[in-house]
Amino acid sequence: MSLTAKDIFERATIIPVMTVDDVERAVEVGANLYEQGFEVLEVTLRTPLAIKAIEEMRRRLPQALVGAGTVLNEEQLQQVVAAGAQFAISPGATPALLQAGKTCGIPLIPGVATVSEAMVGIEHGYSEFKLFPAEAVGGVKLLKSIAAPLPGISFCPTGGINEANYKDYLALPNVSCVGGSWIIA
Repeated sequence: MSLTAKDIFERATIIPVMTVDDVERAVEVGANLYEQGFEVLEVTLRTPLAIKAIEEMRRRLPQALVGAGTVLNEEQLQQVVAAGAQFAISPGATPALLQAGKTCGIPLIPGVATVSEAMVGIEHGYSEFKLFPAEAVGGVKLLKSIAAPLPGISFCPTGGINEANYKDYLALPNVSCVGGSWIIA
């Protein structure tokens, strides 16, 4: 059975978001996070070392679920699949990326910031989304407001999530997990 976005959401309460400047350090941090109970780790594609870090983390931390964040297009999606990423997360979603995500072999968790964007994702067969940038687009209030008209979908909010507000998000029925870099800081 292949891994699904729902599986990822079910295995995480908080997904640490890692920006990598040093591959060895990324592996060390990933190992420490896993030992602390964080099974799902996201490496953002914000640095030139991100792909190499994903490869090394997959090789040296086979027990962790290692994915790629900030995936912006089909080319990057193909690169992270080739690097061994087990999932991909995007900050937004173009029709081309949504289509590529259906056939790439790993779960894509598309980013949305509006109800209309979520509806487009639903039309493409997605039911798990990243809400980004969560705090800037309405955060907890937005998610509460859209729970009834968009049943059956769940979110991993990121962007402005921190130790002071993450529990407010996790208390919502349409939030499965949250993502954030504050865990690493």
